[in-house]
Formats: sequence, C-alpha cells, structure tokens
Amino acid sequence: MKHKLFSLASLILAVAPAGALVSSPAPAAFAAASAQVPGTQIVPSGKPVARVNGSVLTDRDLVREEYSIFPYARQHNGIPKELAPQIRDGALKMIIFEELVYQEALRRKMTVPAAKLARAEADFRKQFATPDEFNALVQNEFHGSPSLLREKIRRSLLIDALLKIEVESRCAVSLAEAKEFYDKNPARFEHPELFTFQTISILPPADAKGEQLLEARLRSERALRQAKLTKTSVEFGLLAEKISDDDYRVVMGQHKPVPAGELPPQVVKTLLALHPGEVSDVIQIEHAYTIVRLQEHAPVGKTSFENVKAQLEKDLQQNKRNRLRAALDQKLRQNAKIEEM
Repeated sequence: MKHKLFSLASLILAVAPAGALVSSPAPAAFAAASAQVPGTQIVPSGKPVARVNGSVLTDRDLVREEYSIFPYARQHNGIPKELAPQIRDGALKMIIFEELVYQEALRRKMTVPAAKLARAEADFRKQFATPDEFNALVQNEFHGSPSLLREKIRRSLLIDALLKIEVESRCAVSLAEAKEFYDKNPARFEHPELFTFQTISILPPADAKGEQLLEARLRSERALRQAKLTKTSVEFGLLAEKISDDDYRVVMGQHKPVPAGELPPQVVKTLLALHPGEVSDVIQIEHAYTIVRLQEHAPVGKTSFENVKAQLEKDLQQNKRNRLRAALDQKLRQNAKIEEM
C-alpha cells in the first residue's frame, strides 16, 4: 500500500509562487545566481534562457527567481530534482512577465524619482553584513559597476510601480465583500476533522529485506530519540530537514491541515492521543516508520466568519490579484515577440 502521508503534488502547492510584487533584488538571490546549485546541477553562467522583444534574459535571472520561489534551496544546496522542472517553468514565466511589465513601464515613459532610487539603493546596501560583502557582489554580478546595480534597482522599482497601478490598486477586498462570499458559500467553511502536523519519516527501499529493514528500524529509533529532544516546531523541522526521507523534509516536515479520512488509521489514532506540541512514538506502516508532531486538531464543524474573515479577505484579494496579473500578462503577450531557449 502506498504511504498516504507523502503527496508530492501537495508539496508542490506549498512552494508555488504567491504572486507578490517584485521587490528590489536581495543579496541572497544574487548569491544564489553566483554559485553552483548542487541539487539541480546548475552553474549559472549568463547564458540566454529567453528573449523578450529583443531583450535577453539569462540563467542568472532564472536562478534568482527559482530561489525566490523555493526559499529552502539554500538550506538544501539547491532545488530537489523532483521539484526542479515545475519550479523552473514557474520561474521562467515570472521573469518573462517581469520583463514585459518593465518594457511597458518604459513605453509609458514612467520614471523613478531620484530620492526614491537613492533610498532603495541605501536599503539594499543595509542588507549586507559588511561593505566588503556588498563590494564583492557588485564585482561579481555587475563587473564592479555600481551604476549597473543602480539600474537593476531602478528596473525593480518601475516594475513595482506599474503593478501597483494595474494590479494592487484594483485588488482590494472589503469586509462586506468577504461576508457576502462567506454567506453565499457556506459549504466552503464546513470542514471534516482536520490535523495539522509535522513528520519525520524513515522509508527503506520498496524491495528492502533483512539488514536494510533492520537498519531502517534502528534509524527510526535514533530519530525518535532526537525528535523527543526538540521543543519547538522549528527545532523539529530542522531535524526533519536533516534526517527525514519523505518529501516534506524540504518544508521542515510541515503538512497543511489534512482530513482524518485521508490519513492511515494508525496515524489518526496516534494524533488523537497527542496534545499540540507533543511528539509521537514511532508509527510503523508496513516497512515505513513515521514520527509525527501535532500542531492542531480541529473537530468536524464550520468555521465562524469571525475566525475566517482575516484570512478570507487575504485569499479573496490574492485571487483577484492573480486574475489581474494573468490578464495583464495575456495583454502584454499579445503583441510581444517571446522566444524561450
């Protein structure tokens, strides 16, 4: 029987881009584009990955966006191979979209006030621990030219400015709109029994026998001793990153709320016996060994508007933002010449 806890599709949803506004480039993103990425065996070299109306986008742009989409990459020495194709596709679409938005801002003759550009540049410098660290980035990424960095920041500010006009100014959701949605969609706020939890799993090969099975059991016992010593979700999550075999290790073992009916009976029984923050003993499901840390148990019921309104406003706003961004992307692509390489 396939272990029902570990769905790669659910994991991909957890790392999908949220569609936030573009911000000034961050040091970690530039560092990512300057270094080898062992998880995907990528060494950014500046080679073209797309051409948008004649403007060339490189693999450095692409890797920076991949690391923005998957912020756990630096902890894992790269992007897990099983996620790499989806993340690359999302990152490529995003950098093309940003370039189209930038070109549209230039077409409209939008500008950035000198004072705003200076503040943004100063804020960017503050993100570096030392002047030498900042100078090294300028040298490696911009051939020692502060003006090239300044142009990159100006570009980000122009993209932000146009998106605020076309997207952010139009995606606000009022409390009344949220309440109307809640009243018209009662079934959406009814939920089965739900568990939110983290996992550490030891998964031997499917054809494991003898010594391999024994080693998996011994590993699970060592993992349990370590897990019992953790005091917080962060400590448990960091341990999951280091020793867990399941896909959720890349997000610190974190599972979104899962209906009880979608979990193995052994796991449900164990979770029901835990209080939030408690760590289970080892749960064996066939040859797999799992340790769970309960975060929240929600019985069957309906979430009240008071409890859901803040998140509902955010969700509705994000949905509207995504629709507006998609419409803008489609509009900008209509007459654009785009070549992916």
